[in-house]
Amino acid sequence: MSTIAVTGATGAQGGATARALLAAGHTVRALTRQPASPAAEALRALGADVRRADFDDRASLDAALAGSDSLFAVTTPFGTDIDSEVRQGRALVDAAAAARLGHVVFTSAAHADRGTGIPHYDSKFLIEQHLYASGMTWTVIGPAAFMDNYASGWSLHGLREGSFAWPMPADRPLTLISARDIGAFAALALERRDLFAWRRIDIASDELDPTRIAAAIAAAAGRPITHQHVPLDVIRRYSTDLAAMFAYFNQVGLDVDVPSLRREFPEVGWQSFANWTAAQDWSALLSAPAPAAAHAAEPAAV
Repeated sequence: MSTIAVTGATGAQGGATARALLAAGHTVRALTRQPASPAAEALRALGADVRRADFDDRASLDAALAGSDSLFAVTTPFGTDIDSEVRQGRALVDAAAAARLGHVVFTSAAHADRGTGIPHYDSKFLIEQHLYASGMTWTVIGPAAFMDNYASGWSLHGLREGSFAWPMPADRPLTLISARDIGAFAALALERRDLFAWRRIDIASDELDPTRIAAAIAAAAGRPITHQHVPLDVIRRYSTDLAAMFAYFNQVGLDVDVPSLRREFPEVGWQSFANWTAAQDWSALLSAPAPAAAHAAEPAAV
């Protein structure tokens, strides 16, 4: 089995990818800024080789990537800013190229290549372009909206009050995916390089409108929950970036072909939203203090 480096290994996407690769018997080099964190220790217990790597420290990237065959790459502006994400993403691509890696799988965002005008989508496309010009074999996956964020942040605050507060009309559909499925798909792309080389694939496993999302959570949680349409102006006061994203969701939407993905890649074991909600411990989630707010399409990656 090859040695696969995974960035953001203690975050949602990187962690899911690392676990999927370890379960398949691969040698995983888990890259993180905090190699002594509980999440890093958990990966180490599963058999991962945990290494310190900081996107702003080229020497740490070079050392962490040396001897690896391929790379799962994830970036985020949350906790930093858009310019930092682009700078760090390009630095990671450059380090991968210098290490002569055979394959890079970069996780971006669905529709990031379509000129959405969403700042943190456009930043990912700039990194995509840098990857395309690197000369390496690449695959780009574009996840739709994260199911996992419905169990965190400001969504969770509202759920505790019986309200699914979401800045979309009740009947506007949105394609969704769980972090687990992103990890499974990324692992598949890393395992089957010939099939996925030089492909950009948007991915999702379900499509629901806010009314059906609220109903699914209510059924799993065993308590009444109804959709509340939050005006975009409220989101704009919190983040112009997220407001731009929800405006795009409302006006254009994320048209990911879920049935085709399920047919072509059944081994991913795609989760429906109902399956995902049934797997959550809503009793604990709806009684404990909510964690820090997370973004609707990409939780913190590191």
